[in-house]
Amino acid sequence: MKKTILITGGAGFIGSAFTHYIYNAYPDYNIIVVDALTYAGNVENLPVKIWQDLDNPRLQFWYGNILNGELMDTLISQSDYVVHFAAESHVTRSIYDNRNFFETDVIGTQTVANAVCKYKDSVERFIHISTSEVYGTAIAPAMDEDHPLNPMSPYAGAKTGADRLVYSYWATYQIPAVIIRPFNNYGARQHLEKVIPRFVTSVILGEKLRVHGDGSSARDFIHTEDTCRAIDLALHAPAEKVVGEVFNVGSGIDHSILSIAQDITKLMCASKECYINVGDRPGQVMRHTADSAKIKRVLGWEPKVTWEQGLESTVKWYVDHEDWWRKMLWMREIPIVTSSGKRELH
Repeated sequence: MKKTILITGGAGFIGSAFTHYIYNAYPDYNIIVVDALTYAGNVENLPVKIWQDLDNPRLQFWYGNILNGELMDTLISQSDYVVHFAAESHVTRSIYDNRNFFETDVIGTQTVANAVCKYKDSVERFIHISTSEVYGTAIAPAMDEDHPLNPMSPYAGAKTGADRLVYSYWATYQIPAVIIRPFNNYGARQHLEKVIPRFVTSVILGEKLRVHGDGSSARDFIHTEDTCRAIDLALHAPAEKVVGEVFNVGSGIDHSILSIAQDITKLMCASKECYINVGDRPGQVMRHTADSAKIKRVLGWEPKVTWEQGLESTVKWYVDHEDWWRKMLWMREIPIVTSSGKRELH
């Protein structure tokens, strides 16, 4: 049966990866993308050139904000599935621009959830994309869905609010919600403010790599291809298996920031001394490692893209697409004042 899927934030990083995934995997689906095109959103990320094909029958783009309740009502009333990516999503940027994060991530999510609630008789599934940042620093070797929520930055705090708001709407109004908590995603079309594209483009530009602190802060990295498969499974699973549930999506392997710099320089540099250290970022989480046993048990999902495969393909994408990322070089660095009062670029 022909379905219509609404993807909020579908011109952003993970959102556009999922838009490509659905466009290719489900040729009989109609896709509606809504995106405010803030600094990290780009219509060039979409699988069709909408400025050349305004009447594309399969993909409809709306330039709009999820805070617009009338717009959300209109689009969700037409949709069988809603996948909600739209959010401000950078820890460092949230430190000096926190109001914007709470408006978009919390109030925006409430606006979307309200519309889903209004049309819950026709919306089959509402997937809310949360984040592992809600957990804070790991207090166990691997973090499962019952790990305490201890957000350590304004971004994480805003996403925690949105995460629990969606859960409360399921509990109160029985909306068909599923919460996905991806760990650190990487792949094509990621903004240069993020660590992997920042390191890769630094090598291309002949710069030294800037590493926070001693580089021991570690994250679980998962390729966007694997994340998209996980969302697909949650979207199409029987309701009794997934509605009202939270699922981690991660590799179960953490990589320190220093080791990522080293892996990238091994791929791209003759020299092994391509990195330097700077002071720690405020709100820094020291380690995230996923326990994804639940989604494997319930939906049969596990990652397929190895770190080596994913990193090599990501490096190649940035090498081959300088025309895409050079336009955003000015947004790559953010000035931060550390706890010691020192001003640094992160």
